[in-house]
Amino acid sequence: MKIGRITGTVVSTRKLESLEGIKLLLVQPLDDTLQNSGNPIVACDTVQAGKGDLVIYEGGREAALALDNWYNPADAAVIGIIDQLDQVEK
Repeated sequence: MKIGRITGTVVSTRKLESLEGIKLLLVQPLDDTLQNSGNPIVACDTVQAGKGDLVIYEGGREAALALDNWYNPADAAVIGIIDQLDQVEK
């Protein structure tokens, strides 16, 4: 699992049938200090996340398994909204 922040939505008027009805979100990956880490990605929303939310997301085949229809080409899926994050000092 990875941490990211929702920065926006992606509108697609035409999608594969396996992605119909799935909201697409723009996610900025974050590192363990909550700083931007890499380029934004598009992820399928499974938890009703919104702009500004701190989220947990998964990539690869596991992302596709988070959707009801497992046979889809999703590379990333938002699987949780973080309510609180406590970090332990090293």
